[in-house]
Amino acid sequence: MKTAIVVLSDPSGGEEALGRVFNALAAAYDFRQRGHAVEVLFQGTGTRWVSALQKADHPAHGLYVAVEDCITGASAACSAVFGATEDVKASDVAFVTGNQVPGTPGLPSLARVVAEGGTVLTF
Repeated sequence: MKTAIVVLSDPSGGEEALGRVFNALAAAYDFRQRGHAVEVLFQGTGTRWVSALQKADHPAHGLYVAVEDCITGASAACSAVFGATEDVKASDVAFVTGNQVPGTPGLPSLARVVAEGGTVLTF
């Protein structure tokens, strides 16, 4: 069984947003340390976190690096809508397009996670 952790918060949201992404990454770390399958997805304005978290001086950078292998990717459609496409392209994070919503380049498929018996957590 896999747990998908979806980061939706916007990095410009202050401490609230930082708390959400920090706890999302900490949950991914906890699941992985306990031997559970886990994936992290950046969706909505959360796609903007990709560039912020890759900066060495960011408070959550160390945690981001610790779970980097759990990061499945960023929503291609959300990256386009929220202006994060170029930042995601410049990173090692892949675009996720499994949910082919008409008129978009695709979003992550949360239905896939559920169909595989997994759980979805949002932050």
